[in-house]
Amino acid sequence: MIFRFRKKHDPFLDLAKDLNIYALALVRDMDIAEDLVQDTLLKIYEKTELLKQTDFNLKPYAFRMLRNLHIDNLRKEKVRWEYSDDVKRLTHDELVASLDAEDQLIIREAFANLTVEHQEILILIDMLGFKYAEAAETLDIAKGTVMSRLSRARKEMILQLEVSPHSSCSFNSGHKK
Repeated sequence: MIFRFRKKHDPFLDLAKDLNIYALALVRDMDIAEDLVQDTLLKIYEKTELLKQTDFNLKPYAFRMLRNLHIDNLRKEKVRWEYSDDVKRLTHDELVASLDAEDQLIIREAFANLTVEHQEILILIDMLGFKYAEAAETLDIAKGTVMSRLSRARKEMILQLEVSPHSSCSFNSGHKK
């Protein structure tokens, strides 16, 4: 007789994966990203009364908490910055693993040239699949601001890809030159 064991679907596992992607994009260091995610999940578990509320939307709350923890860490790091010579390394991202090394480099370079605001909105909407309302709540901005920021971020990303000195292909976005 063959027994099949099914694991229960754990929404916290999915949330942790998404938080890890977002944290990694923010800090570009696997260890710091994992620390941010652990700190975020710990704070969520400590707030059991929030989790019991039926109208509580965990996803935007968790992402906003992670972002705030990151900002707090940046403030702390600002004091220590002059004493640190650590160079952040590029991380291998599962989202672009199917691309060849040259394409990955071109995309990473173009993404790195974007403003933090544009990077955040692209990560939340295009990479993690947030709805506009979720991203608005996470970033504490209006839904209309999310839409306009996303539009500008996508246009800027396309522009960065078009002007990349490493791009061997002609990236055609439909813009007239």
